[in-house]
Amino acid sequence: MSPPIDQLDARIVGLFATEPRVGVLEASRRLGVARGTVQARLDRLQSNGVIRDWGPSLDPAAIGYPVMAFATLEIRQGAGHDVVAAHLAEIPEVLEAFTITGAGDMWCRIVGRSNADLQRVIDRVVAFEGIVRTSTVIALATQIEHRVLPLLDDAVHR
Repeated sequence: MSPPIDQLDARIVGLFATEPRVGVLEASRRLGVARGTVQARLDRLQSNGVIRDWGPSLDPAAIGYPVMAFATLEIRQGAGHDVVAAHLAEIPEVLEAFTITGAGDMWCRIVGRSNADLQRVIDRVVAFEGIVRTSTVIALATQIEHRVLPLLDDAVHR
């Protein structure tokens, strides 16, 4: 079975990750490959799910949500993860939610405009009958931003 990406794919993805507005023609020039090759590789990577989106990455703090927290949710037995996830999806301040193993059942990253606003968000999260309780911790500082390019490099060189 061939790997899902090769070194050229990694170079293409790396270029677009660091310079999202570079364009296919300029990317082909910089990488020394045909424009059609770059476009075909991008199309394949997108159809295979390697490239998930092309949208801008937004900073919640820059748009008025500087307080970030991580909430571990305990779900009522029989409620099911899907209905809880549907509830969470209705709350704009819930940025991500994951089913997890361990002490809790779901983990989510939430934001607020202030500590008091974060309490409002938490209250809205737990106001659903399928959630028994939450344990929430506030993030003080981001040490490593969300990243995947190191994984790409590692995947290609293994």
